[in-house]
Amino acid sequence: MLRAAGVGRGDEVVVPAFGNVEVAGAVVLAGAQPVFADVDPLTYCLDPDAVQAVVTARTAAVVVVHRFGRPAEVGRLREAGRRHGVLVVEQGESETPYDEIAQRRERAAFLDGRLRGVRTPDGGVGHTYQQYVVRVPGNGRSDRDAFARALRSRGIECRAPVRTPSHRLPEFRQCVALPETERAVDETLELPVDASLTKRDMQHIVAACNALGGLMRVAS
Repeated sequence: MLRAAGVGRGDEVVVPAFGNVEVAGAVVLAGAQPVFADVDPLTYCLDPDAVQAVVTARTAAVVVVHRFGRPAEVGRLREAGRRHGVLVVEQGESETPYDEIAQRRERAAFLDGRLRGVRTPDGGVGHTYQQYVVRVPGNGRSDRDAFARALRSRGIECRAPVRTPSHRLPEFRQCVALPETERAVDETLELPVDASLTKRDMQHIVAACNALGGLMRVAS
């Protein structure tokens, strides 16, 4: 898409650093330079204000990535693109059958109403919960990782959705300040909400998270 739009050598393309390594890689393959902008702490998608802050005369495009089933603020980003004469390209997520989305939303609502000690995701309009991502606040990554290990020891599948932001990877390394991206990398944890989970499974997740969340608050 970038090549078809004429993006190439000498151009800059604004992309998120929170995951989606393949996006930065595609920019490089097109011969352009990826420029990383910070994400919104609620959506984990590009923050329109952060994008505007890094746009230069060399900026040819912005690649908007929807994350975890939560749509990005495409309207604001397209408006900024028109204002600066910059192409805005969207990368969507894999499509999920409506029935499965409904079940994921039902399980997400169950967790939203019962989890304590972690910060539940901001639902927002159109959230399909491709991934149910909470935050484990505390003193940094070690708290999140300890929380995840404890959950796994109780038979609950969970993982950090992003381990290393793209701007810290050797092939894309840049010295840029992306505080919300760094915070999200340290605190986020994906919990299961897939359609195969039973009510007992969901209750087990809640009980384990709430017990550990209380311990984390005391420890911090």
